[in-house]
This record gives sequence, C-alpha cells and structure tokens, in this order.
Amino acid sequence: MRLQRTIKKEASFCGIGLHTGRHATVRLKPASRDTGLVFYRTDKRALIRANTSSVLDTSFATTIGYEGAKIKTVEHLLAAITGLGIDNLLIEVDGPEIPILDGSSTELTCLILDAGIAKQGRKMPHLVITKPIMYRDTHSSIMAFPFDGTRISYSINFDHHIVGRQEMTIDLNEESFVKEIAPARTFGFLRDVEMLKANGLAKGGSLDNAVVVGDDGILNSSGLRFCDEFVRHKILDTIGDISLLGFPIRGHLLLEKAGHTANLRFMKKLLSSIDCFNLISEVDLSSQQVLNYS
Repeated sequence: MRLQRTIKKEASFCGIGLHTGRHATVRLKPASRDTGLVFYRTDKRALIRANTSSVLDTSFATTIGYEGAKIKTVEHLLAAITGLGIDNLLIEVDGPEIPILDGSSTELTCLILDAGIAKQGRKMPHLVITKPIMYRDTHSSIMAFPFDGTRISYSINFDHHIVGRQEMTIDLNEESFVKEIAPARTFGFLRDVEMLKANGLAKGGSLDNAVVVGDDGILNSSGLRFCDEFVRHKILDTIGDISLLGFPIRGHLLLEKAGHTANLRFMKKLLSSIDCFNLISEVDLSSQQVLNYS
C-alpha cells in the first residue's frame, strides 16, 4: 500500500464545456488526508462528493451532483487525478461543466504535475478484486478478475470503417497513464452532430476539442495522435468513472463496448457484491503484522 497523496499548491484552469458551451474556471486545492475527492460548485455553494451515489446522468458524459447543483463531464479531470494517484483534493468550479480543453487529459496532467504531488501520513485503502464478477447488458459487458496490479483491457466495435474494432490492454501506473492514455481525445461522428445539438448537447464542441469522424476520414487537420486513439480515450473515460468507487482498484477489468452507463452499473453491482472484493486498509495490514509475529 502507498501513502495517500494530494497536490502541493493550488492550480487552476478555465475554458468552455463540451456540452453546455458555458465558460467555467476550475481551482484544484490541496486537501487533508482521508478527504477524498470533493467538488464545490462555488456559484451554487454546493459540496458534491465524487462517488457513485452522486451520479445524476451518464448520457454522453458523467454528471454528478443533485437537482439544482450539477457538474457535467467530470470524467476527464477525474481520470487525470486518478491516473496520477491523487487521493485527496478540493475541486472548485464556478459553472455547470468542467472545461473540455483539448478533449484529452494531457493539459490536466501537466497542471497537476506542475502543482506537485505531496505524500500524506496515512496509507490509502485499496479495493482488491478477490473473485470474478460480471456486468452485462444488451450492448456491453464489464468483467473484473483478481490481478496483482491494475490492468484494463478494452475493446470497441463501431460501425464505421475509420474506427471499426480496436483493442488495447494496459497495466495502469502514472507513467503509462501520462504517455499512453492521457493524450487520447474525445471523439464523435459527424453524422451524429445534429442529433446531439437537437438534444442540447455538444454546444461547445469543435475540431479544437474533439476528434470528428466524417464519412471519408478524420476532419481534424492534425489527424490522430494514435492509430487507436478511440479505444485509448474509452480507457481514459473508464479510469475517470471507476474513480467514483472512492478507492484505487486492484484487479483486471475487461470491458467490451462499455460506456458511462455501463461503468456506473458495474460499479454499483461490484459494491453490492461484498464476496467479490476486499477493502484493504492500514488497519488490516497492522492486524496481519500482529498475527504474523504472534
């Protein structure tokens, strides 16, 4: 087990939201040990803990909060925080959505690294998968197996010749997240743009913050950052969503065509399946040490 971690100094960023098109400023502030990840909607004076119970909506993004005080599209920021092993943080935001920036987590990881990472004087509990568990619906499946580490295997299959089927497996740590996952941008299909806008979404979307796939190719002049950028971004989203468990997870996650809704349903099933995991804490380790020496 590792020590809990926060950032050394405050950091901030601003921009527009992908779906609302609204401008917001976000401030990341150090938090004491055992705080967890806590959002504060400053314009509503509302505290929102980052956990599965706070999720309000999973349509095209993960929205947390409650009626009257929502924060949309939290997954990219949560992915950066989790990918860098930050456990305790106060996240102040003065608008309804986390800015999309360039559609990836790269700027966010740079911001956190520039702020510095501070170790705290208490071990971080881990959720350890002890028995296989599966969630399945008509479109997707998510399985978790025991594994000494954090491994994610993801496969997607889109009915489009540019994307098609992509697969990736990654052993997650700070280095692999920063190099292999954080740069992957959110993506969408040109054919879906009108539908999204008709439903009040993608108001802030552009070629500057999303990969747009047309009938004949990628519309972005810069092209793709990875040939399999699409599945990498799905892994990024999953890392952000899975952080809502409240603890780092040790196990092997296998996801097939999953999205935010499936991620949430899997997490709720996992948390209710107490025979499939152990929550290993500092107290547990101390008890084991006493037993080992008695």
